[in-house]
Amino acid sequence: MLIFLIEDDEALAEGISFMLEKEGYETERFSACSDSRRALEQTQPDLILLDWNLPDGDGLMLCREISEKWKIPILMITARDMEIDQVMCLESGADDYIAKPFSLAVLKARIAALLRRQGGQSEKAGQLISGQIRVDNKEMRAWKEDEELDLSLTEYRILKYFLENKNQVLLKEQILSHVWDNGGKFVEENTLMVNIRRLRTKVEKDASHPEYIKTVHGMGYLWEERK
Repeated sequence: MLIFLIEDDEALAEGISFMLEKEGYETERFSACSDSRRALEQTQPDLILLDWNLPDGDGLMLCREISEKWKIPILMITARDMEIDQVMCLESGADDYIAKPFSLAVLKARIAALLRRQGGQSEKAGQLISGQIRVDNKEMRAWKEDEELDLSLTEYRILKYFLENKNQVLLKEQILSHVWDNGGKFVEENTLMVNIRRLRTKVEKDASHPEYIKTVHGMGYLWEERK
């Protein structure tokens, strides 16, 4: 599997690349937005590790560009560790976030989880339909009426899980375990809330008054079947 590492800290990038290649991954390293953009036009990797601060641009902006064009899992790497920073990463299209300094073992586990999620998307064929929402398991695409939804990998996986369990209360722990693997071990509850909020803006007519994704206070969420 091919991983793009977009990081301008040469020592850190070298250490991460060494660890990944030791685990059997193929890596390509980039130190700026410009060279990574050119490479992405030629080859799309299985996963991207993306630093927030790059010498020629904002990693968040690059993250948004990538997520709008391709369904590639993105793990943001940053020295910022405030809750608002995590929210900004997720709202820019990142699927996960890790703050420096971090353990290479934890980074390796998060990478493996993201790649398992990506690989599991094509396991089931067929479509899931609820009201105006349709999910194609085989193509990993979703539509609202005739308009295709621009979903991140995480948003797609949450939507698919909801449609597989319509009219059932899903505990937050269940969603974290199913969507992020590893029992949601490395994922904070706030990450789920941010992704649910983003998904609502795409599937609901009015995200502030959701008709599909209902919050069950103190428990989790419920996808309400629309007739």
